[in-house]
Amino acid sequence: QLQLVESGGGLVQPGGSLRLSCAASGFTLERYQIGWFRQAPGLEREGVSCMSSSDGITYYPDSVKGRFTISRDNADNMMYLQMNSLKPEDTAVYYCAADDSENAPTAQAMCYPSEVKDYWGKGTLVTVSS
Repeated sequence: QLQLVESGGGLVQPGGSLRLSCAASGFTLERYQIGWFRQAPGLEREGVSCMSSSDGITYYPDSVKGRFTISRDNADNMMYLQMNSLKPEDTAVYYCAADDSENAPTAQAMCYPSEVKDYWGKGTLVTVSS
């Protein structure tokens, strides 16, 4: 079965850290651009961390730059999102995604919040609250 499955969401206090994981099955994640997206209630989905498959170049929007880090483990077919210094406005459902480089030629392009990606996870909720 071709799928992405997120884990690691939960409740964290402001200033805290959380690490999200995304497991790929049925395909080789190493061959794809990867990204993490989030969607808060009433807001559009936004890309928060993306990585190119060919050269490992990353892209982060200003809202998370310096706080979030995307990584991948090709041996385990996994991707991760390390989130530090979390703020209440980071509260959202977080999704992992993978897309062919023909559709998203750069890490920044991967982070465009297009619904059309090759693979989407079902999401994991992150709540930042005291």
